[in-house]
Amino acid sequence: MRAKINLNTQPKMKKVIYSVAIAATMLIVACGPSAEEIAKKEAARMDSIAKVTADSLAIIEAEKQKAIQDSINAAMEKMKQDSILAAEEAAAKKKGGKTKPKPKPATKPAEPKAGEGKGSGGNNNQNNKDVKAGQGKG
Repeated sequence: MRAKINLNTQPKMKKVIYSVAIAATMLIVACGPSAEEIAKKEAARMDSIAKVTADSLAIIEAEKQKAIQDSINAAMEKMKQDSILAAEEAAAKKKGGKTKPKPKPATKPAEPKAGEGKGSGGNNNQNNKDVKAGQGKG
């Protein structure tokens, strides 16, 4: 006696595999965030962007106001100095004396010209004046 082997199991197996694949896909989609959750996340993100933007604009505006106030303060100080200087000049003219010279801004010492430096071998009297006794000539 021979047993019959049923070769028609493949179509049933394909149906089972497709059914499992569809169920898995539906499970994955069902586990994801809902449209309401996505909208809440987007609203929270937009709120944080708006807050950062507002804070940045406030900081920029404060810096502008500070710069304007600093500029006004500097102009007022300059006007005071000019007023004091004009009053001193007017007082000096009334007395008939000379006016005070304006203070010169500090400058760095002049560079030696060619032939005037330490290594010059000429007999320059100015170089001899700069050399102190016992130091020699450079």
